[in-house]
Amino acid sequence: MSYLRPNPSVLCLSLILNQRRLTVVCKAGFAVETAVSATRLRLENLGPQLRLRKRAERKGRGYAAGQGGSCGYGMRGQKSRSSPGVRRGFEGGQMPLYRRIPKLRGIAGVMHVGLPKYVPVNLNDIAEAGFQEGEEVSLEALKKGLINPSGRLRKLPLMV
Repeated sequence: MSYLRPNPSVLCLSLILNQRRLTVVCKAGFAVETAVSATRLRLENLGPQLRLRKRAERKGRGYAAGQGGSCGYGMRGQKSRSSPGVRRGFEGGQMPLYRRIPKLRGIAGVMHVGLPKYVPVNLNDIAEAGFQEGEEVSLEALKKGLINPSGRLRKLPLMV
């Protein structure tokens, strides 16, 4: 990398990419030139930057290795065993939250989000309604009694 004028606190204006050099031109004339690698960005050369990923610590390989013996999990106890930890939702013997909250029964837990807001009218319903050929099918004609929803659906609007 070669610096033409060292003033790194200025705002960079443009990037100029020639065949093998990258030039960054900034507001006060400060420019940085660097060589661009000839390798293209391809699937086979994608990966993390060099020395960016930390290697996993090898545990249980002797006391000189740093994490030997009990591997940093202490001497005894539930969290030092072969499958450490407790199950999801366990609160140490206290009644867990998912058992303290009451069940919500019914469609969508008694919240009327899951219930329909209208009565859908399909083409099969219109064909079975008994309209004569050439007769106009309108919402008022459907509401006259040709399509009769029952129960809770009777109060809902029709939707074609």
